[in-house]
Amino acid sequence: MSLHVSDEFDGLMARLDEAAPVLAANAEKGEELGRLTDEVAQVLHETGALKIGIPRDLGGYEFSPRQVIETIAKISYSDASAGWSFMALQMVTGTTAAYLGDEAAAELFPDVAGNRYALMAGQGTRLGAARRVDGGYVINGQWSFASGISMATHIHTAALCEETGQALIFTFPKEQATLVDNWDVMGLKATSSIDYVCEDVFVPSTHVYEITTMAARHGGAIYRMGLANMAGVCHTGWALGVGRRMLDEMRALATRKSGAPGASVDTGQFHAEYAQAEAAVRSARAWAMEVWEANEATLDGGSLLTTEQETLTRLMLNNTTWSVHAAGQTVYKWAATAALRRGDLQRFFRDLHAGTQHITSGPVVLQNCGRWMAGLAPEAHWEFLELKG
Repeated sequence: MSLHVSDEFDGLMARLDEAAPVLAANAEKGEELGRLTDEVAQVLHETGALKIGIPRDLGGYEFSPRQVIETIAKISYSDASAGWSFMALQMVTGTTAAYLGDEAAAELFPDVAGNRYALMAGQGTRLGAARRVDGGYVINGQWSFASGISMATHIHTAALCEETGQALIFTFPKEQATLVDNWDVMGLKATSSIDYVCEDVFVPSTHVYEITTMAARHGGAIYRMGLANMAGVCHTGWALGVGRRMLDEMRALATRKSGAPGASVDTGQFHAEYAQAEAAVRSARAWAMEVWEANEATLDGGSLLTTEQETLTRLMLNNTTWSVHAAGQTVYKWAATAALRRGDLQRFFRDLHAGTQHITSGPVVLQNCGRWMAGLAPEAHWEFLELKG
């Protein structure tokens, strides 16, 4: 159960560099469609990117946390919606493979190396209702934010068991749910993060696991972090990729504008504020990598993350998200009317503001981090996104 650091990483990074023009060229069309284009979906499959979260013993790449962060950041740099959809798909697919037993794995992941495997999308933070029946459960409810579902074959969704009070994750074919085409939003338009409804959907016990589990049935140490920390890895990568792209867009715009009469980018104020934005994003990245380096060492040593490490991980994600948000505000301010026009800069600005609304970077998680770090909850521990005790 040591931490696996994949030797597939360098090869995948090279393939994604080659694929970057395809991702960028399809971003506008994806917005119009409300989902990733077929060309982007093909790239994510053909490069092998969708295997990064799948356990190695099932034929996946099983990237380490820092390798996952770098991969998501690279895709998000080309297109924030592609990066968001990708991070959700690979995480939900990989954790499903890790936490379900052999029977489900044989059905869902029959030949990962040969590109025969299921892809999951769905909602794990809001709970539907589940009741026990012979051989499994029947679930009901409506869920939101099924990011990447246009590419998925299966749904992963959370529901509360009426008999036990356990919060459980259920996996079932996408066709068993009713998809609600209601993704009318400001940003991340191409993620297809629609709602879905389940009415008396039967899910066998083999395709169910507890939402707070850290007991992996397949794969190595990375899966001992649990779903909440896995999500933290993913959102960190997304924010870093988007932040880097926005600053690079501003730098290119400043180069074009410099020297024109009255150019604001030639003022000392712009120079200072751009430097501050660079410092914020680079500092956020440095702390993110420092936190995950320590986390990886703990996991590789056979231990679970401590409460302090889980707290720092959540706090670091909040810092990364809002540091990138602040940098985005700086870019918007100095890009002036260029940011109003349809194009890469406007789209990344809108996508950034959509991404900051995710629950993992919300105020309640930040408040809980502060409560523990201030010594006001010394015996508390994290359960999913809540600090208990």
